[in-house]
Amino acid sequence: MLEELTVEGYALLDKVTVRFSEGLNVLSGETGAGKSILVDALGLILGGKADSSAVRAGKKEATVSGVIRAGNCPKAVQWLADHGISIEDGAVIIRRRLTASGKGQLYVQSAPATRSEVAELTSFLFDLHGQHEHQSLLKKSAHREMIDLYAKHEALAGHFHRDFIELSSKKRELASLVSDERERLREHDILTFAATEIDDAQLRIGEEEDLEQNIRLLSQGEKLYGLLVDFYSQVAESRGGSLALLRKGSDDLTSIVQIDDSLSELSNRLESAFFEIEDIVDSIRQYQDSVDFSPERLEECDDRLTLIRKLEKKYGASIDDVLSYRRKVIIQKQKLENWEEDKSQLAQDIADLEKKVLGTAKELSSRRKAAAKQLEGEVREHLSHLGMPKAKFKIVIEAKESNSGRPVCGPWGMDDPEFLISANPGEPPQPLRRIASGGEMSRVMLALKTVLADTDSIRSLIFDEIDAGIGGEVAIAVGNHLKTLAEQKQVLCVTHLATIAVNADNHLKVEKSLERGRTVTSVRSVSGDNRIAEIARMLAGDSIGETSRSHAEEMLRAASGAV
Repeated sequence: MLEELTVEGYALLDKVTVRFSEGLNVLSGETGAGKSILVDALGLILGGKADSSAVRAGKKEATVSGVIRAGNCPKAVQWLADHGISIEDGAVIIRRRLTASGKGQLYVQSAPATRSEVAELTSFLFDLHGQHEHQSLLKKSAHREMIDLYAKHEALAGHFHRDFIELSSKKRELASLVSDERERLREHDILTFAATEIDDAQLRIGEEEDLEQNIRLLSQGEKLYGLLVDFYSQVAESRGGSLALLRKGSDDLTSIVQIDDSLSELSNRLESAFFEIEDIVDSIRQYQDSVDFSPERLEECDDRLTLIRKLEKKYGASIDDVLSYRRKVIIQKQKLENWEEDKSQLAQDIADLEKKVLGTAKELSSRRKAAAKQLEGEVREHLSHLGMPKAKFKIVIEAKESNSGRPVCGPWGMDDPEFLISANPGEPPQPLRRIASGGEMSRVMLALKTVLADTDSIRSLIFDEIDAGIGGEVAIAVGNHLKTLAEQKQVLCVTHLATIAVNADNHLKVEKSLERGRTVTSVRSVSGDNRIAEIARMLAGDSIGETSRSHAEEMLRAASGAV
């Protein structure tokens, strides 16, 4: 639903803010006041084409922004979520800037958007009639949706669509399996080589760190061994080293304790230290015996580390990654080796899905054809009341065909429905897009929307030329249709007819005036006495005459029960 529209620097609109309500919003005013300009400006934020010449003279740019309540439209909410745009309090702001040089920008909330993106979003929310943009009636795909809405089998169509997409996916998967036989064999050979190369290496977690430590020791093994020999020769007791001297000192301290036992604690500590140092020396001797500084062992460690790093370069950053890659390789190999089994299962799945899809397509087709007959009749009845009694509205449902002419199913079934109409007697029915009259197109849409009011997800309808070429009882019927439709939808209608305007829930008057030597269009909501005056003007071109005002009051009472 459109809550507010602000236009600045666009044609005759210097700066205007218009607030819309639920129900029927009517825009009236003298011819040339700027009613259609306001609708054109609205079309800009619905993704319509822009004309830089519409930028108001003396202005560098025009801006149009709209506050749109979209929280109750699941398709719009999903579109916004898919584009990373959040809704604030159930509403979004669409803003468009158009420069006199022809450049411009579009924003949804604060996110930049393309015209096609905005058109897609707003197509879930608005139908604009009176020009050939934003009209769902001109899209054949919408005809199928309208029939499904009318028949209330959208759920069945949705199930068919999901099954069709799954079937298409499985067919592509099977085609890939069959056509890529040579690639499959090549990939199997590559995977086999990788698994064998990793298995032959017999890798061990932590091995790389051990090798690096060994290489570090082996590369300085001779120096290390010499230092150990020097240490042992200077410390070992058997070679007259410091340990032998320490033992003699310990014996001497023992003799001193025999003379003065107050030093017994020191004697004990020295003896303990001797045994500790003796144990250290013995450990160093054992370590010395284990030291290997052979060039052959160093080369062997270097070669092993080189192999590990080669594998890491090919298959992962560490031994753990390489082994993890190997596990994945085995799974992929098994999948490739199970190709025949997978192919058979896919073929069976496809056969089952084809049977299911075809059965659903036939059921949908049968339901659509039955619903189309009923929809034709209801639309023709409404068109008759709307001043088109001789109109022939027809729904043609042809079978989809391939390029070779064979019947096929598409994503939404086997049907290709299209709405046709003949507005004048003797003329054959033609596709709706060939209708020249905006008024006729608007009345066809009004008839359809009235029939589909309970089920159609689009909540806002805009009619710019619905009263073209009508009057009298037809105008009254159009007004009643709009009033009925506005009980379930937001309707915006530009009209010259009082019989339509009296049904408004929100009556907006568009006026043109002269300010500081320039023509300016303004918009204001009218009620009470002002509304009586506007209805009187629409009736007789006289807003103050007693007769026209009396007639206006009578019409307003009949339409709403109160002035």
